[in-house]
Amino acid sequence: MNIAFFSAQKYEKPFFEHSIATHNSLAITYFEQSLNEQTAVLASNYNAVCVFVNDTVNAQVIKLLASQGINTILLRCAGFNNVDLDAAKTHNIHVLRVPAYSPEAVAEHCIALMLTLSRKTHKAYNRVREDNFDLNGLLGFNLHNKTVGIIGCGKIGLALCNILNGFGANVLVCDPNAIPGNYSITDLNTLLTQSDIISLHCPLNDQTYHLIDEHAFAKMKPGVMLINTSRGALLDSKACIQALKTQKLGYLGLDVYEQESELFFKNHSDEINQDDIFSRLVGFKNVLITGHQGFFTQEALTEIANTTITNALEVEQGKPLTNSVFKN
Repeated sequence: MNIAFFSAQKYEKPFFEHSIATHNSLAITYFEQSLNEQTAVLASNYNAVCVFVNDTVNAQVIKLLASQGINTILLRCAGFNNVDLDAAKTHNIHVLRVPAYSPEAVAEHCIALMLTLSRKTHKAYNRVREDNFDLNGLLGFNLHNKTVGIIGCGKIGLALCNILNGFGANVLVCDPNAIPGNYSITDLNTLLTQSDIISLHCPLNDQTYHLIDEHAFAKMKPGVMLINTSRGALLDSKACIQALKTQKLGYLGLDVYEQESELFFKNHSDEINQDDIFSRLVGFKNVLITGHQGFFTQEALTEIANTTITNALEVEQGKPLTNSVFKN
C-alpha cells in the first residue's frame, strides 16, 4: 500500500517512520499541502490517503480520489466530521480513524487552560520577566468546590472527570450515553445554568453545530468559564464575542476555532491576519487560545502513528477493520 500523507508536519514524520519501519509492504509519501479539490491530484498512483482534522474530504474530493484508484482514507484523528461518509460509501472507500490516541493528553490540556485562566499564570510570567512582582490584577479562584459541567462524556470527558475529582470539583455530565460514575448526570439546561466552568467534549454533527449560541449563553451564570478542546464549530464565535463584551463570559479557553483550517498548524507571524472574528477573540484579555495543541504529546503521537499503520495493514491484508467509521 502506497499512502499519500497530506498536511504533513515535521514533528509527525519520526513517529510514523518508526511505526512503519518493520512493515515493508507500506510506503508513505509526505505532502505539506492539505487535501482539497486542488491538491487531490497529488494522490494519483497511491492506494490510500492519510488526512488530519482540517483536510477537506468532501464529496468532490472523494470523487476525485476514487477516480485515481484510492480505496482507503486513513484519519490520524478521532473526529471524522470533515469526511463525506455517504460519498465514501458510494465509491466503496474505506474510512478508518484513531478513536482514542490519548484521552489524558486532551483532558490535561483542558486543565492547563482552566488553571492558566483562573490563576493568570501567563500574565504573571510576563510580569516577572520585567521585574514586576505586583499581584494586583492576578487574583484567581480555586477549582475546589466549583461546579464543572462536561458536555460529552466519552473517553476524553471521562479522563477529565477523573482529574477534576482530584481537585475536589463538583462534576456535572450531559451525555445521552453517559454511564454512572463519580459525577452527576444531568440535562443540558441544568448544566448550563449551574456550572461555574463548562468544557465541551462532544463530536461535531448537525445536532451539535453551534451548540453554544446566544441562547445557551443566556442560561449561563455571569462570569462563567468556557473551555473548548473538541471542535470549533460547537461554539458560535459571534455569540461568544457578544458574551465576552457583556461579561456573561468571564473566561474563554480555546484549543479549536471554527475557521481554524485557514490558521492553525502554520506560521503566519509575518502576515496580516485577515480573520476579523479571530482577531477580536484574541484581543480580549480573558481569552486564551492555543492552536489545536491538546493532542500534542509524545504518547498521543506514538498512538496515532501506531493505530494509523495498523488500520492500513488491516485494509491491505483484508482483515476486519477495527476502526472503521462505518461501525458507528
